[in-house]
Amino acid sequence: MSLNRELLRSGGRSDAPSGSGDTRRRTLLRAALGGTAAVGAATALGTGTASAGSRPAPVDVSTPDAALRELVRGNKRWHDFRQRHPHESGVTRQELVAGQHPFAVVLSCVDSRVPPELVFDQGLGDLLTVRSAGEVLDEAVLGSVAYGVLELGIPLVLVLGHQSCGAVKAAVEADESGAHLPAHIQYLADQIRPAIDHGQTGNARIDATISAQTRLVRSRLAAEPDLAPLIASGKLGVVGARYELSDQLVRLL
Repeated sequence: MSLNRELLRSGGRSDAPSGSGDTRRRTLLRAALGGTAAVGAATALGTGTASAGSRPAPVDVSTPDAALRELVRGNKRWHDFRQRHPHESGVTRQELVAGQHPFAVVLSCVDSRVPPELVFDQGLGDLLTVRSAGEVLDEAVLGSVAYGVLELGIPLVLVLGHQSCGAVKAAVEADESGAHLPAHIQYLADQIRPAIDHGQTGNARIDATISAQTRLVRSRLAAEPDLAPLIASGKLGVVGARYELSDQLVRLL
């Protein structure tokens, strides 16, 4: 599996992997639930915002690469103000009563400025979102990610850090001052502390630590005993990325 570092800059243009029986099954499921954009740069550019009830052509999202490309396309639509707001219709809501088939787990911060469904222009049933301040891992977060991968068969886990992360800033400032943060916020700071980049100072240290924390969480997930064999076999991708508030783009780390 090659999760190309440039995918999130190029709009996801690359050849989709060939399908299998499971691929066909997932493609049909996506079609039944309203589908998303057709593969390709022309679709990523779009022609305007579609209504929530529209049903674009289905796209294969059964492999890590294919799932990542779909996130790429959705983020490009978000950046270009061409959101489709897919899978929100009344029909879709009723169809989803029977079950869910999300194509990616997104582990992101709790920050209100970075809602994954909006950032990636996805809808109901598309993403399994797990959120904790600074993407901090605990047993509940690990269990939630594992549920998506092992029980729902999701092929991609994306750890999403973001510019101006308040949890990281608090952790860095507490580390520098020696102050004890209130209540359970100290737990978050303790979990983020190993990622602090002491080679930088000031705002540069905070920004570098945001990326380092995302990479650290990604590495910890990839090393999980239940996930590592799936990664080795090419059935699962675990990647880290950053969302920049300044330009609304997601970039792989």
